[in-house]
Amino acid sequence: MNWANRLTLGRLVLTALFVLALSSSWPYGRTSALILFLTAGLTDYFDGEIARRYTGVTNFGRLIDPLVDKAMMAAAFICLVPLKAIPAWAAAVVVVRDFLITGMRLIASSKGKILPAERLGKHKTSWQIVTVLFFLVLLSLRELQKTSGDTFWWKNAWYYGGDALIGIAIGLTLYSGVKFVWHHRELIAPEV
Repeated sequence: MNWANRLTLGRLVLTALFVLALSSSWPYGRTSALILFLTAGLTDYFDGEIARRYTGVTNFGRLIDPLVDKAMMAAAFICLVPLKAIPAWAAAVVVVRDFLITGMRLIASSKGKILPAERLGKHKTSWQIVTVLFFLVLLSLRELQKTSGDTFWWKNAWYYGGDALIGIAIGLTLYSGVKFVWHHRELIAPEV
């Protein structure tokens, strides 16, 4: 197993630790979750760079890297639901879209085709990451300042900024999903 794939598997472990930290009532659990999410994001960048630069692209990496990315984002959105950061319907949109795209890629793979990530999908992922980081930073600041949620200075940022970011991220999630399905609709068309 090459280093790029090790980093990808490490990101999966970091995702599990992130879920544990964000779901816990530990002191500084939110701050730990933020650090783990940022670290996982760095491994995503570096595993791709290592694989491309040192020609370490493997079939295992092609399969597992996007799955771990999707698991990381789904876990983040789902874990932010009980903290009242992300509405449950928004987390469901993220998860359903990712299952749909993964399913289409599996269908394509069974037919000998590879469906690469599209630019719009990368923009969608970027906005999802920004949205998650926004809430994690605010949760961490609240935790570090040990201030009550009712009097904390970020209340307006939480609601108005959070709603705007959720709107952009979910809008792009839906649009990129519909566009991807439409662009590759022949995969799911009934065979005659």
